[in-house]
Amino acid sequence: MVRRYYDLPSLTALAVFEASARHLSFKLAASELNVTPGAVSRQIKSIEDELGVPLFVRLGTGVALTSAGEDLYGVLAGSFSRVSDVVRTVKRGDRSKNVTIACTDAFASMWLIPRMPEFWDRHRDVTVDHLISDNSRDFRRAEVELRVRYGFGSWPDERAELLFDEVIYPVCGAEFAREHRDATAESLSELPLLHVDWVDPDWADWDEVLGRAGLTHGPLRGRRFGKFFVALQAAQANQGIAVGWHRLVRPLVEERKLVKITDLELKAPGAYYLTWYENRTLSPAAEILREWLREVCAEERDTS
Repeated sequence: MVRRYYDLPSLTALAVFEASARHLSFKLAASELNVTPGAVSRQIKSIEDELGVPLFVRLGTGVALTSAGEDLYGVLAGSFSRVSDVVRTVKRGDRSKNVTIACTDAFASMWLIPRMPEFWDRHRDVTVDHLISDNSRDFRRAEVELRVRYGFGSWPDERAELLFDEVIYPVCGAEFAREHRDATAESLSELPLLHVDWVDPDWADWDEVLGRAGLTHGPLRGRRFGKFFVALQAAQANQGIAVGWHRLVRPLVEERKLVKITDLELKAPGAYYLTWYENRTLSPAAEILREWLREVCAEERDTS
């Protein structure tokens, strides 16, 4: 029997480990790989037996990586990402003309996509693929070159470049504003509020907004929505008051589809950043898109 040249565990076991470490869940790894959780557990046990050390700590709510598991995952994640790059290059032919950018549904629909025609006109030979989701687990590292994120500017293994900051204020429909023309910041908690169940906890909800404004309140009234854009549609329909993120809602306010209500206005705790992976060389197309975003965001900072 010929000995394995690199003296590594099987690629199947390594792929199972990488998926399990990325999700920190055998169940989610099994779903991604289309196998049973039991099969995942057996592969993990086999690789742990071969290495002679545990790679995971089994917890009641899932799993956590040991220090050995962290070391192995760090190497595998980067290696698999580079292999995926090469495979996609082979499939596509000329990777230099393609770039994938990821962002949330709200940022894509309300800020990025309305500005993309300018990029398409200037760079007709570059194909931009958009991965749009509010759940960062939907963004596979191998697929994404650039990402626009809201947060505090620090994410593991990513370089982050500030695009612009953000301001938040209450917004509602014109008729609702007329009916509640005497509303104040202090009375907001007594009015019907439109809540967004953000997947990413960095986005501020009504409870955080009122807390940052120093406004005490009891249980908050109002409806809940899974998407920011849907909450804004409800606000336009005079169903209540939404938290308005200025960079996203400004066109709706300028068109009077939404109006500010009360004088409450706060600097958002986070900001928008453009990120890319530290251990990955950007394609020429990604560099072109990054430079264009820098130009557009510089204009955004100057005009608001």
